[in-house]
Amino acid sequence: MEFQYEAGTGSLRIFTPREIDECAARALRAEADELIDSYQIRHLIFDFSNTEFMDSSGIGMLIGRSKKMGYTGGSIEVEHLSARVQKIFTLAGLPQLITVKGEF
Repeated sequence: MEFQYEAGTGSLRIFTPREIDECAARALRAEADELIDSYQIRHLIFDFSNTEFMDSSGIGMLIGRSKKMGYTGGSIEVEHLSARVQKIFTLAGLPQLITVKGEF
């Protein structure tokens, strides 16, 4: 599974799929880690514009990427969360780890 992304100088924006389930989360994790290492990313952005659903696998993927970025002094943020994904995000306590940008 391939995802759309934009890589700039030290930053990476990943456009998440419509649904982030176990399969998608595993693929996102692997691709994000490869891109982070290849491009020496310091700022990681997940764009949730197209995402309507995320399960606990997606939450785990985000927590893992947050830790990975924290080890190198980098940062992570998410943007364009739908109301449904925002609720999942908030209930999981992710705003304490990850910066949320944009309107809900």
